[in-house]
Amino acid sequence: MSSILLVPIGKIVDPHIPLLKTPLEATFGLRVDTSTERSIDPAFAFEPSRNQYYSTQMIKHLLHLYSSFQGKILGVTPYDLYVPVLTYVFGEAQLDGTAAVVSSYRLDNSYYGLPADPLLLEQRLIKEAVHELGHTFGLLHCHEYECVMHSSTAVEDIDLKGERLCGMCTDVLARKNFRR
Repeated sequence: MSSILLVPIGKIVDPHIPLLKTPLEATFGLRVDTSTERSIDPAFAFEPSRNQYYSTQMIKHLLHLYSSFQGKILGVTPYDLYVPVLTYVFGEAQLDGTAAVVSSYRLDNSYYGLPADPLLLEQRLIKEAVHELGHTFGLLHCHEYECVMHSSTAVEDIDLKGERLCGMCTDVLARKNFRR
């Protein structure tokens, strides 16, 4: 049986990781475990000229470290992520692949100068974790704005969509035999 492995990147104990277990298990019908190894030091992915971390490098590192793992891998980090063609990303995933990474950095209201809202941060992180893992299961961006697979280019987009897959995306996932 396949499973999902959550891996902290950057902090020894990431308080957000336990919050992801139940929603991810419910969405993908797979057991979710947390890496028991030490957190990964993300220094290898840091780009000083941008003061950000290159998410693709994080994914490559996860694939290298967990090359014998037979499930999906989700790195969770509190650091600001980017890919060269974009100013920032909330996360990145291998389409129909093994690994993905999500960041809580721009999901936190504090980043925007607003009062902290831990519940809203948790909701946003769950949505982005489901979204990026959805890509690893082969799901593309969805046109249904309430579907968690709808594309998000701003935090407001995340707030508008739901935490669940729409019926069409659920059907695609089931046809790919990823459900129990």
